[in-house]
Formats: sequence, C-alpha cells, structure tokens
Amino acid sequence: MRREALDFIQVDYAVGNRGAEARLLPLAADRGMAVLVNLPFGRGTQFRAVGSRPLPAWAAEIDCDSWAQVFLKFVLGNPAVTCAIPGSTQSAHVEDNLGAARGRLPDAAMRQAIARYFDAVADN
Repeated sequence: MRREALDFIQVDYAVGNRGAEARLLPLAADRGMAVLVNLPFGRGTQFRAVGSRPLPAWAAEIDCDSWAQVFLKFVLGNPAVTCAIPGSTQSAHVEDNLGAARGRLPDAAMRQAIARYFDAVADN
C-alpha cells in the first residue's frame, strides 16, 4: 500500500475485529484508496455476542432497528470505508441490511460507544 498506487483494498473489519483501524484504514485514506470491507458481522460472532439483547437506546440516535444495522453502520461510519460486503443467504437479511443505508451514520464518539458496548458484552 505504501509503494503501489492501488485503486482499492479489501479488508476484514468489524466492531469485533478492529485491527485494521490502527494502520490499514488510515493509510488507505491518506493514499486515496477505496476500502471494501468484508466480514462486517465477524462471521456471525457479533450476533452471538449480543444474543437476544434488545438494542440499546442509543441505537435510535443512528436510526438503527437491528443489530445488523448497528454493526454495518459502525463499519460504514469510519470515514476511510467506501463500502461493506455483508453477504447473506436470506432475502430478509438483505432487506434488513439495506436499513443501514438509511438515516444517520455514527460519528467518532458514537463509534467509540458502540465499540465499548460490544467489548463489554463480548467479554461476558
């Protein structure tokens, strides 16, 4: 990425897998590279972590009706990210995922709050 003029990169990135935030995403932004994110649901581990918990009240601040939308908006709220590739096998999930394209995206403070919340529930 430092040596080549790439048009885009594809990385694993999710609220439960934030390793790309430290170096890859800032470098892509600095170099003007588009970023495609795969596995924004962490292969389902994020859904298992939150289980049947209801959405926190703050989810309404970013117009989310489901955990899928929260997870996608976390990824899409990063200014370096161009698009996310959630993948799905059910049309109902595709419809729900499209909800992440509507409404407000989380700002940096909200993204930090989402990460803190997820880390707390994932550790239990």
